[in-house]
Amino acid sequence: MERGNLFDGIPAELPAELETLLLEGSGFRLKRIISRGHHSDWYDQGEDEWVLLVKGAAELEFDGRPQRLALAAGDHLLIPAHCRHRVSWTDPEEDTLWLALYGVADAT
Repeated sequence: MERGNLFDGIPAELPAELETLLLEGSGFRLKRIISRGHHSDWYDQGEDEWVLLVKGAAELEFDGRPQRLALAAGDHLLIPAHCRHRVSWTDPEEDTLWLALYGVADAT
């Protein structure tokens, strides 16, 4: 049994997003991502990504969609494989803490 805390190990200075692999298994990875005023380049991933915004605020942009998607604490979203997207904004005054689960989602 391993115990941890999502809020541990966050540095005072964060020049780039901080990604920490929390758990990995057969066909999946779970990461903690900390953003503080960061944005990303475009992603086109070969696997599904489920994200949960635990703390903070963010906006996502999706290729071909003019409107950004605002996320607040508690919001979660399944981003299908090869859905081009990027983080266009995160709160510069507060840490934005994400959980990101990568793998293949089963259709329900």
